[in-house]
Amino acid sequence: MDSDPPFHKVYKTFFDNASSSSTTNNNKDTEEAMKDVVIVEECELPLIDLSRLELGGSEGEECKSEIARASQEWGFFQVVNHGISIELLQKMKSKQEKIFKQSFDKKSQEHKYLNFSAGTYRWGSPTATSLRQLSWSEAFHIPLNKVSASSATGFDDLSSTMEQFATTVSSLALKLAEILAEKLGHKSTFFHENCLPSTCYLRMNRYPPCPLPSEVFGLMPHTDSDFLTILHQDQVGGLQLVKDDRWIAVKPNPEALIINIGDLFQAWSNNVYKSVQHRVVTNLQVERFSTAYFFCPSYDTVIESCCEPSVYRKFSFGEYRQQVQEDVKQLGSKIGLPRFLV
Repeated sequence: MDSDPPFHKVYKTFFDNASSSSTTNNNKDTEEAMKDVVIVEECELPLIDLSRLELGGSEGEECKSEIARASQEWGFFQVVNHGISIELLQKMKSKQEKIFKQSFDKKSQEHKYLNFSAGTYRWGSPTATSLRQLSWSEAFHIPLNKVSASSATGFDDLSSTMEQFATTVSSLALKLAEILAEKLGHKSTFFHENCLPSTCYLRMNRYPPCPLPSEVFGLMPHTDSDFLTILHQDQVGGLQLVKDDRWIAVKPNPEALIINIGDLFQAWSNNVYKSVQHRVVTNLQVERFSTAYFFCPSYDTVIESCCEPSVYRKFSFGEYRQQVQEDVKQLGSKIGLPRFLV
């Protein structure tokens, strides 16, 4: 039984149109987009050693300043000595690979066969109208408070591994959020009170080999609708982000976790910290795995800028999510924060 989602079957029209376009060679938009994906320089993100925080004094303060500076200038950075062991990261990836190897039928009936809640398994892009809007990937998107219940037959320690990973990464996210608030002059309890296990998410991603890597994204260009995202990726590579108005490829680092600022932190910081566009490109021959943790508040949490004059009006996280979903459904892509400018 095939484990890959039925991309070709469901999106057959898109592939037929792409084949027709390349034959007639008159689709300039596609050619430009392909050029954009292929010609990308690889670079290393700012690398921050979090063990320096334990030293305190000027060394600890300099580490905090580097975190804030990277969040302002890049919106992305990577951390080492982050408190999550290499053994746990490797175990998480191993369990992830095993569950994605299940048949598509089992994964798409995750509540029946894998003991995940219905709707946890996702693949492709339901609102796509062309190959350029298709995400060539599959994922299990799991609320943290449902992680402990996810123990499918034959995956005895999957839930305990996910729970261990989520607990340590949650602690790291809170620490980083409080540092970023502190560097804006706020000793805030906001994150401790509003970003709880019941509101945060874990997402296990797989990007299968793709026959048209120059035309199809693994994940469409987007920003994250949270405060912070913490990502562990394998060594295949494929993550790209915008820096100084051009796309750059992130060089994988086996010991590091990647941190990126989400839309909510950009709004809360009044545009000091940057939520930047990023995407995942596909690979013709090799599959790619990653695990992402999304640091989110409850839907009724009100987001307002921490200083005046505010760039954005007040909005609840639920209102923001609803607007994003409406835009994606109607326009094919997310608008995000520009919808909430004062």
